[in-house]
Amino acid sequence: MLLMREVRDPRLADVTITEVRVTPDLLIARIYYTVLGDAEQEKEVAAALDSACGYLRTQLAARVRLRLMPELVFQLDQSAAYGRHIDELLAQISETEERKDGSESA
Repeated sequence: MLLMREVRDPRLADVTITEVRVTPDLLIARIYYTVLGDAEQEKEVAAALDSACGYLRTQLAARVRLRLMPELVFQLDQSAAYGRHIDELLAQISETEERKDGSESA
């Protein structure tokens, strides 16, 4: 909600938070995100998130009751791209198998 409503950076318009993992000692919060766009847009979003990190941490500290506020670490979530890559490989294997079956029956 903070990213959508309070951080006024247009570079963050196409960001989706996919997961947050907090270490057991609550010192680090890894925030995974995806970006709709190309590699250049990913770089811009990374810079915008780094720029907004202090503000976000301050705002979260005011809203979440923890003795220590975790350090926020933003990481690009590669799982969607990896999943698409696996799908492409499986499609290639399927096409190869279909071509083999077609040439054997001919």
